[in-house]
Amino acid sequence: MEEVRASSAWVATRSAHVVVDSSGIEKAVEEIQGSIPKVKWDFEGIHYFDNGPLTVQYLFVLDALNFCFWPDKDLNYDNLALGLKEALQDDKSVFDADHLQKITGPQLRNLLKWPRPLPLENERVRLLHEVGLELERSFEGKAYKLVESCGKSAANLVALVTRHFPGFRDHSLYKGHQVFLYKRAQIFAADLWGAFEGQGYGEFNDIGSITIFADYIVPAVLRQLGILRYSSDLASIIEANREIGSGSEEEVELRACSVYAVEKMRELLSKKSGNQVLSVELDLWLWSVGIRCQSLQHHRTLSIYY
Repeated sequence: MEEVRASSAWVATRSAHVVVDSSGIEKAVEEIQGSIPKVKWDFEGIHYFDNGPLTVQYLFVLDALNFCFWPDKDLNYDNLALGLKEALQDDKSVFDADHLQKITGPQLRNLLKWPRPLPLENERVRLLHEVGLELERSFEGKAYKLVESCGKSAANLVALVTRHFPGFRDHSLYKGHQVFLYKRAQIFAADLWGAFEGQGYGEFNDIGSITIFADYIVPAVLRQLGILRYSSDLASIIEANREIGSGSEEEVELRACSVYAVEKMRELLSKKSGNQVLSVELDLWLWSVGIRCQSLQHHRTLSIYY
């Protein structure tokens, strides 16, 4: 995703609130001794997988909803992934396109066995309606048809998803410049690649084109590793759990500088090891570190994009 890399680099070279520390990158690479600790895609055992089209439908619904858990302190990604898995095991038609177009907030809560309104619940319902409608209109109601249309190219898949589904168009304006981040569209490609182990629906000849998925967790882990440094004002806001506006300079810098920093980390790891290093693998490792760290403080932004 060259537009993600290029626009993130543009932000990183002009950032006022977040600094990418090259010495921190070198230290982190030294500490992991030139290779990324391997983390299995479904290391928690929370995802649905049947090695077929239903898994693709599940992953697309999952990634349509994979955002903004923090306003409910008891809710996290595991609740979403496992809740959708169990719903699909109970009813194989639950994510059919016509069902998605009619789902309500209470019905979504019931699927997830969640006792109260979800954060940004109306937006989650709107996005499911959008997914159901466009899948039916352009892909015979099937997410696997969408995947088959990409010609085994992860970059093409991201382009298709963002073209057909406006809710995946994760970009911002920063100092008059368009910045592309595409977290949920890219993670759909990465989830397919991870779930199907690079075969079948997960076979992409350009998986290396995918960047990390700029969210809440990765910037916080990069800061903990000494790779990102924050201005005192930004650090104070995060440490006080104050909300940062979606599309604000601070928020765009946190996300774009994370992408840029991990790209630099990937380049250094590749150089030291002599092997191709994938941003997808780096992201999974960083995220697995973050979710195991109970004391990790992340930024708080209300957003449908992550």
